[in-house]
Amino acid sequence: MAQRAEPPDGGWGWMVVLSAFFQSALVFGVLRSFGVFFVEFVAAFEEPAARVSWIASIGIAVQQFGSPVGSALSTKFGPRPVVMTGGILAALGLLLASFATSLIHLYLSIGLLSGSGWALTFTPTLACLSRYFSRRRSLATGLALTGVGLSSFAFAPLFQWLLDHYAWRGALLLVSALSLHLVACGTLLRPLSLTEDSAMGGPGAQLTSLLHHGPFLRYTVALTLINTGYFIPYVHLVAHLRDLDWNPLSAASLLSVAAISDLVGRVVSGWLGDAIPGPVARLLMLWTTLTGVSLALFSVAQAPAALVTLAVAYGFTSGALTPVAFSVLPELVGTGRIYCGLGLVQMVESIGGLLGAPLSGYLRDVTGNYVASFIVAGAFLLAGSGVLITLPHFCFSAPTSKPQDLVTDALDTKVPLPKEGLGED
Repeated sequence: MAQRAEPPDGGWGWMVVLSAFFQSALVFGVLRSFGVFFVEFVAAFEEPAARVSWIASIGIAVQQFGSPVGSALSTKFGPRPVVMTGGILAALGLLLASFATSLIHLYLSIGLLSGSGWALTFTPTLACLSRYFSRRRSLATGLALTGVGLSSFAFAPLFQWLLDHYAWRGALLLVSALSLHLVACGTLLRPLSLTEDSAMGGPGAQLTSLLHHGPFLRYTVALTLINTGYFIPYVHLVAHLRDLDWNPLSAASLLSVAAISDLVGRVVSGWLGDAIPGPVARLLMLWTTLTGVSLALFSVAQAPAALVTLAVAYGFTSGALTPVAFSVLPELVGTGRIYCGLGLVQMVESIGGLLGAPLSGYLRDVTGNYVASFIVAGAFLLAGSGVLITLPHFCFSAPTSKPQDLVTDALDTKVPLPKEGLGED
C-alpha cells in the first residue's frame, strides 16, 4: 500500500472496523459468557470454584500476555495472516476442550491453545484500526467494540440453551465452529503504511523507549488494576445469582441485560471521546470510578430490581471505559508505536486478568458467598482510577486530532540517562 502522511480517518478503515467488530464478539463475547459454563464445570469435575475459575483466567492471561507476539508477527508479516492463524488456534482449542476429562485438559485447551489464538487476533486488529483513524478514533474503536456487547447479549442465553440441549461437550463443539469465523475476519485486514513509521525505529528501539517512559508505565499499571476486577461479573455473577436462588436461565439473562447496556455505553463513550475537547483520560477515569462503585454495590444488593439496576449500571460504565482506554494509548505513544505499545500493555495487564477470577473464587470458597469478591473487584477498579489521575494528559488539554504530532512531546525516542530515573516524564 502507498505510504500516507497521516491516517485516512475512513476508507478501508471502516472494513477494518467491521473485522474488529466481529473479532471482539468472537473473542471477548465468548470469554464473557463463560460464566454459563462455570457452574457446569464445577458439577462435572467436582472441583472448588477457585480451581474452575482458572480456566477463563488462563485464557484471558494468555490472550493478553501473548499480545506482544501477535504485534511482533504483525509488524513483520502484516496482520492478515497472523489473525487468520489465530482464528484456527482459537477454534482448535475449544474443539479439544469438548473431549476434556479433567480441569488440566481445559487449562491447556481453552486456556493455553484458544488463549494463544485470541492473542494473535484481537491486539493486531485493534492496532491496525488505530492506524486508520485519528480524529474519529474513539468513535471507530467504540463501534468496533460494540461486538462485545452484542455477542454477550446473544451468547449468554444461547450458551445456556446449548447446555440444556447438548450438554457442555456438545456446546463447546458448536462454540468452536462459531470461533472459526475469526479466520474470515482476518481476511478483511489491510496494513497501512504511514510516513511517521520511518522515524520510530525498530521494535527493539521502540520497546526501550517505552520502558523508559513514565506516563506509559503508569498507564500500564492503571490498566492492570482495572483488568483485575473488570471480568469478575462475567465469570461469577451467574454463580452469585444461583446462590440467591435464581434459576439458571434468569441468571444468564441478567448477563444479557448488562450486555445491552454495555453496547450503549461503548457507542456513547466513543462519541463523547471525539466530541468533548481535552484528553480522553478524563473520561476513562470517570467511567472506571463508576464501574468500581457499581461492582462493589453488587455485594449488598438482594432484591431483583436492585440487581437489574446494578447490571445496567455496570454494563454501561464498563462498556464505556473500553474504547477510551484504547484511545488514550495513541496519545501517549503515537500511532507509529501502537503495535509495540498495545502489545506491551496487554502483556502486563494479563497479570490482572490471570489473578482476578481465581481470587474471587478463593474468597467465595473461604467466605461461602460472593460478597467479598465483588467488594475487592470494585476496589481494584477504584485503585486504577486513582493511578490515572497521575497521567500528564489528565491535567491539561491536548489536541487529539493528530496524535502523530504528540510523539515528540509524549515520547522522546532517546533513552533517558540512568540518573534521570524511570519515572521521568
